[in-house]
Amino acid sequence: MDIIELAPALEAILFASGEPVPTARLSLVLGISEEDVLTTAKKLGDYYEENSRGIRLLHLGKTLQLCSAPEFAKLISRVIEHRAAPRLSPSALEALAIIAYFQPVTRAYVEQVRGVDSSYTVSSLAEKGLIEPAGRLDAPGRPTLYRTTEAFLRVMGVSSLDELPTLPDLTESDGLEKLQDAVEKLRSRGEQLEIDMEEKEAE
Repeated sequence: MDIIELAPALEAILFASGEPVPTARLSLVLGISEEDVLTTAKKLGDYYEENSRGIRLLHLGKTLQLCSAPEFAKLISRVIEHRAAPRLSPSALEALAIIAYFQPVTRAYVEQVRGVDSSYTVSSLAEKGLIEPAGRLDAPGRPTLYRTTEAFLRVMGVSSLDELPTLPDLTESDGLEKLQDAVEKLRSRGEQLEIDMEEKEAE
């Protein structure tokens, strides 16, 4: 298939899926390389933005997903009566920021940076699907290591961890606060894709 055929085919697959689709799977189904999948996705995504369309194509790690344009989030919520997901607490944002920038890390490391017990906060982030276990540290007790998930990328509105703001100097008195603010700003960019945490906790 050429680009004229590939773009609508890719669009149809992503629209029908409604969820992130691995580029490897798209490559197999479309019969093209992953590089060609990404090239087609880039052209399709640019077309949406340049023509002020109501949808966007997101590149999330090794997956692709269609979503609504962020400027229409309020209108969409009024039509589907979707309850806004509760915002993460300052303590959750701090812990999430630490894990995002230094991953994979243990809960003890998060507590060391924050200076407070973070057992509940880390467990809550894992339950919400924003972080996940990533093996165990080769140390006494073999503590669990944590890393961020693709859901984290969607919530933050970024395609990869490389798009995170520059890490603030945590040795400064307001370093942790700046780190928290940076993640909060990112999270605002991704609000239209934010997972419904209330439903997640009710499951």
